[in-house]
Amino acid sequence: MNLVSRRRRLAVAALVLPALALAACSAPAAPGGEVPDSWDQVLADADGQTVQLWMYGGDDQGNAYVDDILAPAVAEYGVTLERVPVTDTRDALNRVFTEIQAGRDDGTVDLIWVNGDNFRTGKEADAWLCGWTDLLPNMANTDPEDPLLLSDFGTEVDGCEAPWHKAQFTLVYNADTVTDVPTSMAEVLEWAEANPGRFTYPAPPDFTGSVFVREVLASVSGGADEVPVDFSQVAFDELTPALYDRLTDLAPSLWRGGDTYPANEAELGQLFADGQVDMMMTYGPATLTGLVADGTYPAGTKVLELADGTVGNASFLGLPANSNAVAGAMVVANESLSVQQQVAKAEPEVWGQFTVLDIEGLEPGDRALFDTLPASPVVPPYEVLSKNAHAELAAEWVPAIDEGWRTEVLGR
Repeated sequence: MNLVSRRRRLAVAALVLPALALAACSAPAAPGGEVPDSWDQVLADADGQTVQLWMYGGDDQGNAYVDDILAPAVAEYGVTLERVPVTDTRDALNRVFTEIQAGRDDGTVDLIWVNGDNFRTGKEADAWLCGWTDLLPNMANTDPEDPLLLSDFGTEVDGCEAPWHKAQFTLVYNADTVTDVPTSMAEVLEWAEANPGRFTYPAPPDFTGSVFVREVLASVSGGADEVPVDFSQVAFDELTPALYDRLTDLAPSLWRGGDTYPANEAELGQLFADGQVDMMMTYGPATLTGLVADGTYPAGTKVLELADGTVGNASFLGLPANSNAVAGAMVVANESLSVQQQVAKAEPEVWGQFTVLDIEGLEPGDRALFDTLPASPVVPPYEVLSKNAHAELAAEWVPAIDEGWRTEVLGR
């Protein structure tokens, strides 16, 4: 084992990851974690490789996009793309850590749909392959100065993950039942108290519930600019008591009196679909168009446009340092950044995800492909949704706020 591998194993071992068990080490040894010298070499090495993409499996549209559109596209390069569904991205990262600890350079995880604290944790453990994204020809389609693509929840990307798509946290309401429409996060909470039982949010650490709590933190702190992006215990101790007091006061007005919370966005969406609550929230508002069109959500579904803005971010494809199919994974990441794939992914009937490409920087013919996307009667354009958007807090904030919510709000 080389020096880099020993250093990586030590870094992983230094992390505290509960429920991390050593995997069986039965596969033959093979070199992993080396970036080919050129794109031509990438294409040559990728031919015949199978890439295991570990990703959240609860999004039917996302699953179908990967299986039916992305996989056939990379097959033209001789790459077989297999999707491995997980309920929590941390499961994928734990598999990588397990295999690195076991000394495997022929890891079974080749790509992970990731961002935020999971990316930070992996980077601190030296578990990601870095310095490979500049080799992707289609990175030229992105804006090299786009802050959402340079920093992932405050952690510098540093070529350790390739952009996948953008997201904008959005609250949604039923205009047939909500006539006094809130225009700020503070008004959302006041609306919930004025309409007992008609509002709730997923319980952190669920991804969607977690960001909602951070939005409330910005609100009770006087605005997003009043919360420092970088985590400090001093700032946490100063700012979060008002957050937890506000959410504790809110709890009796929530669905079922705050005695229980939806586990995730899907459960909250079901309550919204069933008419049990009048608002829901999502990081992927572009998917709303299809859900209204097929009758899942009420016809009166509208996006809540808040004057104080909401958080925006991007998600990425991370390539584990011990992947056994580095070249194939790079081909998948590059194809994902092609104009054709980004347009297909943005199609509401396909997945409806916001592109990471620099639209204004594209050739006219490519830019025109995005112009052909249908306008949604439910969701305003990304430029409108992201108006007054603010950046994610550094990843260190997330587990601290989530744990505080568990003890200070749920535990009361």
